[in-house]
Amino acid sequence: MAAPTPPRPGLYYPKLPATWWLKRPGYVRFMLREITSVFIAIFLVVLLVQIRRAGQGPEAWAALLGTLASPGWIVFHVVALAFAIYHSITWFQATGVVQVVRLGERTLPAALVVGGAFAGWIVASAVILAFFVARG
Repeated sequence: MAAPTPPRPGLYYPKLPATWWLKRPGYVRFMLREITSVFIAIFLVVLLVQIRRAGQGPEAWAALLGTLASPGWIVFHVVALAFAIYHSITWFQATGVVQVVRLGERTLPAALVVGGAFAGWIVASAVILAFFVARG
């Protein structure tokens, strides 16, 4: 007769305080980057509402602009812009680690990949700025 098998132990879940991520600066930067995604998502929902209201006519658009001119929405958009810039900078910094560019037998240094990403961002921003300045 076979001996009964002992029960398998459960998985180990360490007990961590809710503030575990405040102990190391790298964890704080990571969590801050993750929080920025929430603000960017809210901004994109507001943008979709703007697009819908623009299609509903001038009255709906004017009502939305009146709402978005309140101090709370202005503060939100300033914070969202700061978080979008932080999110973009950390995203481009990660490209040097994540994206390996090979040129034949050699690999491009990570600093050049990151520099190329930042250069593309600057060029795209300059083109958009020039477009809006030219429109008046």
